[in-house]
Amino acid sequence: MIRCPEVRPLPAKLRGSLFNILQARVMDAFFLDGFAGTGSVGIEALSRGASRAVFIEALPQAARIIQANLGRCQAEDLGLVLNQEFNRAVIELGKKGVKFDLIFLDPPYQLLEERNPLKVIRKRGILKPSGLLVIRHHRRFSPSREDFRLLRQVDFGDDLFSFYSGEVVAAARNEKKDDDSD
Repeated sequence: MIRCPEVRPLPAKLRGSLFNILQARVMDAFFLDGFAGTGSVGIEALSRGASRAVFIEALPQAARIIQANLGRCQAEDLGLVLNQEFNRAVIELGKKGVKFDLIFLDPPYQLLEERNPLKVIRKRGILKPSGLLVIRHHRRFSPSREDFRLLRQVDFGDDLFSFYSGEVVAAARNEKKDDDSD
């Protein structure tokens, strides 16, 4: 796996733990690796049977590395690399009607405090209702519970994985109805 000095890839131990939890959900899944870095999580999903993966990465050098890593794994036909800012990419995917079975986000921790990636995912409808969204975050930060139903959190020291169902919570459904009536 080629690395990029500007990104912090998910350590192999955490990646293994994540996929032990996800297990059978990965098979034939349409997978989104948001804030993809080197693409290690999305490529792991492909190696475990995901049908396709989309990688969103804003850094041009990292996006090139993901493309190269897909080539090294002979998975170019299964992966699409979007070299864009996360929200813009999600907006475009939503306009195209793309819906994912599994979404994994490993954003810079500061970004989670400044923005709510769950809200843009919910508003653009890119997670299937039967889908699962996972966010890696620092234990000092609690992602929003206003967009999707939190199923569980798994503690790995300073890191947590928060797992959300694809079901939109009631308050967010009402907000969407209000937005649609404008």
